[in-house]
Amino acid sequence: MRRFPLRAAWWLPALLLGCAQPAPQREGHVTLQRQAAPGRALPGPAQAAPGPLRDDRGCLLPAPVVPKAPPPPHHLSGQLGLWVAEIDPVTLRPVRAVATNPDSVFPLASTYKQAVLWALLREVDAGRVQPGERFTVTRQNQSLGSYPFDGSDVRALSERMIHNSDNTATDILHRRAGLGAVQDVADRLGLCRTRLILPTKAWWVAQSGLSATFNGSGRWTGARGEEQRRIAALIDQDAQKYRADYVQRKLNDYFDHRRDDALDAQVYNLSTPYEFGTLVAQEFLRPDLSEASRRWQREVMGTGFGKSALTITHQGRVRYVGAKGGNGWQLLTYSGYVETTDGRHLVYVFMQRGADQSYTMPNTRRAFAWINAALKVVLGAPVRTTALGSPAH
Repeated sequence: MRRFPLRAAWWLPALLLGCAQPAPQREGHVTLQRQAAPGRALPGPAQAAPGPLRDDRGCLLPAPVVPKAPPPPHHLSGQLGLWVAEIDPVTLRPVRAVATNPDSVFPLASTYKQAVLWALLREVDAGRVQPGERFTVTRQNQSLGSYPFDGSDVRALSERMIHNSDNTATDILHRRAGLGAVQDVADRLGLCRTRLILPTKAWWVAQSGLSATFNGSGRWTGARGEEQRRIAALIDQDAQKYRADYVQRKLNDYFDHRRDDALDAQVYNLSTPYEFGTLVAQEFLRPDLSEASRRWQREVMGTGFGKSALTITHQGRVRYVGAKGGNGWQLLTYSGYVETTDGRHLVYVFMQRGADQSYTMPNTRRAFAWINAALKVVLGAPVRTTALGSPAH
């Protein structure tokens, strides 16, 4: 008996999503080496402004030592990661935080799509992308799941990408911004263990065995900089050769008979709770965007799922929430940025992999129970006089 509806949850955007030190290496895990960050320095005021601390290679340092997060609900299985912090809006460093496995690497699933939006808006500000450009869905650019109407413009696609978690809209915008431009979101911040470069269809084609480039290259996992961009472009070219329904059939076979945790870790976009929390904080507090693009970003990210699941929302303590989640085969991720009515700035990142459930969306309530418990601790913590991670005196 085929289990298509269950497998389809791997790529169909759910309605809900629409509206310490690194852990020891284990089977099915991947560690991205902390090589020198290849990105360009941030321009202008952001370059001079203080920010999260980096090592002499330009890589973000591991998460500062913070109290352990409250225990997760016992029904949350598999490997879990959590980073919940209040952020100083000037230094962008955490001033209060709790965490569980903040430096362990997890697949991002659709949570990575906010990086596509950020990269896209940088291209708009640079004049390389026009907001009125319109796009047609083709055999080459169609990914799995539903897809936008032909003629949708950049703004409409950005809304579908975040609100509906539309994979085709994401891939169109990802390629339009440029694969390297999206990876540059991480590289400019020194997030040396974060990979954002592959569009959705590209990682599925690699996962299902259809990419000759991926199959024939042993250099992909450790690639950085120009080599990573070159190989990613070739994998993406492979992906555009196949119809979405053919890719889906191959994925069905992969999940039925050949699924491999180690392979999954090689193809997915990845990050750690702490690195991605750093990205989220920078994305909202210092995005280096024009005022028009920043309004666009905040409006679209405000349609992502998260606000209604926060306890502090129902307590009337929230002024703004920008959020994005993602799910996949045994994967679930949620991230968000919160501005409270008393002027505090919060980020949360939840990551799960290897869950007992193939379809993980029912874990959403439990995930937010854990996020809310951590937010309660952070918001109730005594005020610190210096940011976490600042040099000791």
